[in-house]
Amino acid sequence: MATSRRVSRISALIKREVSQMLFNGIKDDRVGAGMVSITDVDVSGDLQHAKIFVSVYGSDTAKAETMEGLKASTAYVRRELAQRLNLRRVPEILFLEDRSLERGDRMLHLLNQIHRDREAREEVTRDLGAEAEEE
Repeated sequence: MATSRRVSRISALIKREVSQMLFNGIKDDRVGAGMVSITDVDVSGDLQHAKIFVSVYGSDTAKAETMEGLKASTAYVRRELAQRLNLRRVPEILFLEDRSLERGDRMLHLLNQIHRDREAREEVTRDLGAEAEEE
């Protein structure tokens, strides 16, 4: 087992290198169908596996195409990491879609809606109270 410091260092290196590959290395047109950013890299304690979490912006179709393109480019990414990083063994790569940004945006939208509804109810209550005082 690798130390947690080494695991986090390798995670950061993989994140940096794969981000650069997304910017100018991966030639698959499907990867360019949506804007892609790496949100996190989770490397197992034995350094054998790396889950790369990506956030994809665009339509559902563009997201699906982008994920297909990333999965198809796994061997390329692994070869490039072997050349760029000085590791005895490059971890197996798995690309996973990270929808946490979408969920966060949805939660903010719902909280704002609740806030607007509450303000509207308070306004109606004030108006009804003012009418009752006038009678």
